[in-house]
Amino acid sequence: MSSETISKVLYPPDSNDEGKELRLIQEYFFVACAIRDVLRRFEAQTGDFQLLPEKVCIQLNDTHPALGVAELMRCLVDERDIPWDAAWSITEKTFGYTNHTLLPEALERWPVPLFERVLPRHLQIIYEVNQRFLQHVTEISTTSTPNLSDLSIIEEGPTKHVRMANLAIVGSRAVNGVAALHSELVKSSLVPHFHQIMPEKFSNKTNGITPRRWLRVCNRGLSDLITDAIGSGWVTDLDQLRQLESRAGDGGFREAFHNVKQDNKRRLAEIVEKTCRVSVDPLSIFDVQAKRIHEYKRQLLNVLNIVDQYLRITRDGWTPAVPKTYIFAGKAAPGYWRAKEIIKLINSVGDVVNNDPKAKDHLRVVFIPDYRVSVAERIVPACDLSEQISTAGKEASGTGNMKFALNGALTIGTLDGANIEIGEEVGSDNIFIFGRTAEEIDTMRSQGYNPWEFYESSHTVRRVLDAIRSDTFSPGSPGRFEWVFHALLYQGDEYFLLADLDSYVNCQDRSSEEYSNRESWVSKAIINVANMGKFSSDRTIREYANEIWGIQGHPESIDSHSRGHVETVTH
Repeated sequence: MSSETISKVLYPPDSNDEGKELRLIQEYFFVACAIRDVLRRFEAQTGDFQLLPEKVCIQLNDTHPALGVAELMRCLVDERDIPWDAAWSITEKTFGYTNHTLLPEALERWPVPLFERVLPRHLQIIYEVNQRFLQHVTEISTTSTPNLSDLSIIEEGPTKHVRMANLAIVGSRAVNGVAALHSELVKSSLVPHFHQIMPEKFSNKTNGITPRRWLRVCNRGLSDLITDAIGSGWVTDLDQLRQLESRAGDGGFREAFHNVKQDNKRRLAEIVEKTCRVSVDPLSIFDVQAKRIHEYKRQLLNVLNIVDQYLRITRDGWTPAVPKTYIFAGKAAPGYWRAKEIIKLINSVGDVVNNDPKAKDHLRVVFIPDYRVSVAERIVPACDLSEQISTAGKEASGTGNMKFALNGALTIGTLDGANIEIGEEVGSDNIFIFGRTAEEIDTMRSQGYNPWEFYESSHTVRRVLDAIRSDTFSPGSPGRFEWVFHALLYQGDEYFLLADLDSYVNCQDRSSEEYSNRESWVSKAIINVANMGKFSSDRTIREYANEIWGIQGHPESIDSHSRGHVETVTH
């Protein structure tokens, strides 16, 4: 049946009109099911919809479920005959909106003609919400009030669009980002016009990860070692890991910690050999970048560094401080051509590097296919160096950085997303930071960034790009990676790879030198684990519950909050 396609594949490609329509229908299908289920359960308990915000909070996880605002209004106004003003008050108090991206293109915008064809009643409701909201802004306006066109849910133009982020902000009681820097950039850069007129709505809730899944289950060796050292309380109170700091100087504990890491690396090496047909040395640094493939996450920058190391080994006779295995994993959106080409480039570079007799004892490159949670549970515990190298100001938070650090990896990264907060927790000596800051990137962009300046002034930049362009890594397919040269030099290097490459290369060399001192490296890894308490999802959920959802727990659960434990709570 054609109706089965609605839920058959999540997030269908939207590169054509049919895909866009299916995605909109799919988003409405899931939203409608969720709202109807919420109201069914609510009505079974009480018939007074004025109490809905006291009993229910619906958190919008980015813009994909933002249709929920219009759907709840439709259910209240059309199906239950609640007057508009009362229905809107209920709706606005019920929703919260978490923004997960600073990329404007990732904030959904639906063409009005498509919206009108698929969801005509919802479009009517959105128009009414927008008209009343803009009227309210006009009534409270001052000389500094933003332009109404910036605030409008409807974007004017040759084809009008519905701005789902604006709908989510207008229709929610609270708006939050997911890392300290991200939340500030949401207010100052992404939607400053909204923050100006409703600053009380905005806050930060730094992401967290569950230590049960991402340490206790996926890394039993380290989990048992920690429990033997400090007891099992850390499983529900991650702050207790701070007791491990004193063990960083304990030679016996360091040796046991190192042995656990090596066991994990040997297990991953077996998976790599089975899936990639490449033999890797567990004694080498396992340098890992495992995340969604996207240009702003800069897997391509990682490849440029690998090419530089390969050229130094094969052309300059350079010997790295220690052998290194670069491990990639991640998936690309079906319609994202460049992301898929980056995967192809990684594999092509790996084919050359892994089969070059001059390089293969010093350098290996693998791309683990079919990335998923069960694969991540093997990769994360085995990682030595965690790649978190997004362009500063682009990554909302990241949680991979937290998972890797919790499992004893050191981070190499930019001052972006939650990297900043991880650095604050573990200390600057226990993290490898490189590259321009978000402010410096903004300045370069506003002054007219010219990537050719770096190509002409940097021997590393020039040699790496020339090698990629020269078919060194595509001998059987001339011109295959010409697009990299053009994208970075002729099309503006949107994510500032060339501006950060020299700094990144130097930081990579520094990390390898550090790894050659095993005792120092293991001590730093232990300190990373010891200072991950802040990044427990228990803390994150507690902040949402206390500061957005208005949930109050039983007295004993409130007492346990200081221990990082979240009890089951009732409204």
